[in-house]
Amino acid sequence: MTPTNFQSLCTFLKKRSGLVLTADKAYLAESRLSPVARRLGHGSLDALAESLRTGRSPTLELAVIEAMATNETSFFRDKVPFERLRSLVIPRLIEARASSKRLNIWCAAASTGQEPYSVAMVLKELEPQLHGWRIDVLATDISPAVLEKARSGVYSQFEVQRGLPIQQLVKHFTQEGEVWRISADLRGLVRYRELNLLDEFSGLGQFDIVFCRNVLIYFDRDTKVDVLGRLAKSLSSDGYLVLGAAESVIGLNDALRALPDERGLYQLDQGERTAKKPLKTATG
Repeated sequence: MTPTNFQSLCTFLKKRSGLVLTADKAYLAESRLSPVARRLGHGSLDALAESLRTGRSPTLELAVIEAMATNETSFFRDKVPFERLRSLVIPRLIEARASSKRLNIWCAAASTGQEPYSVAMVLKELEPQLHGWRIDVLATDISPAVLEKARSGVYSQFEVQRGLPIQQLVKHFTQEGEVWRISADLRGLVRYRELNLLDEFSGLGQFDIVFCRNVLIYFDRDTKVDVLGRLAKSLSSDGYLVLGAAESVIGLNDALRALPDERGLYQLDQGERTAKKPLKTATG
């Protein structure tokens, strides 16, 4: 790919998805986009880039974004966020929401569903304490392809072996030949929706818990500032934002504060919490 076409590709990805592709990652473009070029009838990556530049093919644009997105995920990835969810976050919210018995959770950049289904499994563990509660788990992603897989709830042997405890596998999955299908009751706990984090999402409402892990690392500073600012506004006054272990709000957002000794877990600072408007529930 010529330098001009590579730069054009970088500009497209940044504008449409927030992904920052630098020169040292050019090999990723070649390895991930070559199959796209062949599938869609482009003779070379340069031909693909030139067609992309015309802006006349939504199919090509979506295929490029999906190919370049990093959909690395696994059940109970990094473990600690889910342990905190089980032992700290949900118990606190159960106490705070005792009168309304309503809990809104958002998994942004949900990929193929392992994260929201892991959240759903934690909720199932805490079902006795949540009896009679109305719980909404929204999972979003920019890619229709990964959302389709997430909705199906079907995973390979390799996928269920990555992070999923055997007890959870036996309890919540049924083997169908060489694949495993998650139970209908867990699938029913999660609703999926296509969403680009660069787009306005205030219409989703406000949430008690927002997972947005391992997404900001792919954005430049200005995009991080923008997305974090809008995520902060999506939190209820005592809600929790969960970021990846390598991500931080330091120098990017003053409305959020890290919980002491709880890396990756954030709440609105006291001033923001005092000024926060009454909770608006999430909508479908």
